This record gives sequence, C-alpha cells and structure tokens, in this order.
Amino acid sequence: MNNDYLLSLMEQNKRIDGRRLDEYRKISIETGISKNAEGSARCKLGDTEVVVGVKMDVGAPYPDSPDEGSIIVTAELSPMASPDFELGPPGPMATELARIIDRGIRESKAVDFKSLCIEEGEKVWMLFIDIYPVNDDGNLIDASMLAAMAALKQVKFVKLKEDGKADFGEHTNKKLGLGKEPVTTTIYKAGKSIFVDPNNKEEGIFDSRLSAAIAGSNIYAMQKGGTGVLSLQDIEQMLELAFKKEKDLRKVLDAVK
Repeated sequence: MNNDYLLSLMEQNKRIDGRRLDEYRKISIETGISKNAEGSARCKLGDTEVVVGVKMDVGAPYPDSPDEGSIIVTAELSPMASPDFELGPPGPMATELARIIDRGIRESKAVDFKSLCIEEGEKVWMLFIDIYPVNDDGNLIDASMLAAMAALKQVKFVKLKEDGKADFGEHTNKKLGLGKEPVTTTIYKAGKSIFVDPNNKEEGIFDSRLSAAIAGSNIYAMQKGGTGVLSLQDIEQMLELAFKKEKDLRKVLDAVK
C-alpha cells in the first residue's frame, strides 16, 4: 500500500481500518496462560498478540541494595510473530522493547523490591519477566506493558526448600502485591499527523514515537523512538493524547483481578 495514501488518509483523521487517529483497536487480556509460570497473561490488541510469563528465583542482592530484590525483563522476537524478526540473540528492537517495559515498571515502583528480600545481604527474590510476541500487527510496546502488568498481578510467591532454594511448582498463598499499576501509551507521528495504536502498515511510515508509562496523573518513564525530530509543541500534543488514552487502557487493566 502506498505510503502517501496512508499519510493523506491520516491528514483527514481517517485510517485504512476505519478508526480515528486517537482510537485503539479492540483490547482483551487473558490470565493463567502458563501453568509453569508464577504469573502469566496474554494481551490481544487488534491482531497483535503478546504473551508474558513471570518466573521467580532466588538470587543474591546487588551490593548497593542488600535488602531489595529486582526484576529482569527480556523480550524474544521470533519469526513466528513477524517475517521481520530473525532467530538469534536479542537485536535492537527486542532490547528496546524490554527496556521500555522495564523502566515503566521500575520507575513507577509498581513492584516493592524490599518485599522481595529473603535474607538481607544474602538472598532475595528475582522476578524474570519474559515477553513473547505471538503475532506482530503493530504497537507491541503498549500490548507488552498491559500483558506484563496483568501477569504481575497474578504472581504468587514460590515456596522455599529447607536449603533455601526455590521449590518450583509449589506456591504460597502470598501474592506479589503491586503498588502502582502503570500502563504505557505510545503516541506516533507520521508527517503532520499524531495517532495511537498503529497496525503493521501504519507502523512502517512513522517518523517518531513517544512512549509514556503513566499511573494516575504522573508520567514515570518516557522513551522516544524513530529518527524524526519532535518539537516542544509535538511533545505537548503527544503527552496530552497519552493522558487521554491512558484512561482507556486503565479500564482494561483494572478489569484483571
């Protein structure tokens, strides 16, 4: 499809699938996807589909935070999800996706790292948050954050063996418990148009994007992507739209118990 045609549609506040520029596709979240993960969820955003699993393991704390556990976020972009993805170690796209999700969770203090302490200076829980796109039809960032937060809401602590190691497959009744529950809203700019939730074709023409992790009325992390330049006016417009659409994503995440 011709890029000029897509841009001309957007300048008329139209899109190839009939949506407005500020309109998300249908969103659904399903939890309990994996029996082997401490928490798991699937997010469908239009035809984009992402599965996230959370595993726990015992590790040593960092020297500068002896009473805190931590999170480790990874993303695996498989050719199963898109012909643009290749087998092998994580590339720049996977690294960026994992970093955006990590920062949103970490900077908002969604997880109380002190609650992950087992023995100060010796043992803490580490949370491994693994992102697996199943189908990429655009906007993996927002879908991944929704799936990650939904999965974290399901996490129950693993039981400890007498030797202090994790007894995988055995859980306590203690849930992880979250403080803030951020969602990430990514705003795109192509030509003169600003819009949300691109499908794969629309994602191929954007100049710049701005991802904002929002909880309540606060932005806790932002990431700019793309090669285009954003003016101060662009950023103000994008953040105004991000706050507006956060409410839509929030309703979906709040429905997850």
